[in-house]
Amino acid sequence: MSEISRPVKAARTDGSRGDARKERWREHRRARRAELVQAAVRAIGEKGAEVGMDDIAAEAGVSKPVLYRHFSDKSDLHQAVGEWGTTLLMERLEPLFLQRDATPNQRIHRLLDAYLGLIEEHPDLYRFIVQRTFADRPAESDPVTAEKTMIANSLSRLLGRYLRALGLDSGGVEVWSHGLVGMVQSAGDWWLDRQSMSRADLIGYLAQVIWAAIEGVLRSADMTLDPDQPLDLLDEHLQEEDDDV
Repeated sequence: MSEISRPVKAARTDGSRGDARKERWREHRRARRAELVQAAVRAIGEKGAEVGMDDIAAEAGVSKPVLYRHFSDKSDLHQAVGEWGTTLLMERLEPLFLQRDATPNQRIHRLLDAYLGLIEEHPDLYRFIVQRTFADRPAESDPVTAEKTMIANSLSRLLGRYLRALGLDSGGVEVWSHGLVGMVQSAGDWWLDRQSMSRADLIGYLAQVIWAAIEGVLRSADMTLDPDQPLDLLDEHLQEEDDDV
């Protein structure tokens, strides 16, 4: 009896099945890594800023070797937690940068309250992110630097647009923005450790200094603005600018 040959399915050469499988695996790893970051955040909230990898693994319900499959080392986990915190902060700040129905004082107070409110809500998470440094990590991967840069960039865009709408030179907005962000962070660090005044009082003091700096720039151009009056005309100008884009 002659042997019956079986049809052989031609192998696909476009690699699409393999690529799809790899993408599903990458997506699974991204989702699993995100779950582990959430577990780290919970562990930090329970154990404090000095939480160890054993504590994080226990909170995630995995062994430490499993944890290290998703994070190359402790600094990698630190960076991922920092990115999580930065995303949370920007979710709260970005809508405030875009508001156009507030006086200058209201804008300043709301931005300060959002930032200080978050670090007060998650003090150990803030300390975990800010106080830990890893010499073997490049500076650009530092979550604190990334966070400050993102906030300063958003503030630069806001200040720049208002100064240009007033017909003023906006060349210094990046310098001013980074300086203001650094001041607020330093004050927040001090306040979180000392708690010697209420959040409202701290916001009031910082808002006073920030407006004094803005007022100084305006005064140098022989211009004044009432910080408690809405910027209706400027906001209308910015809306027309957006409509033209």
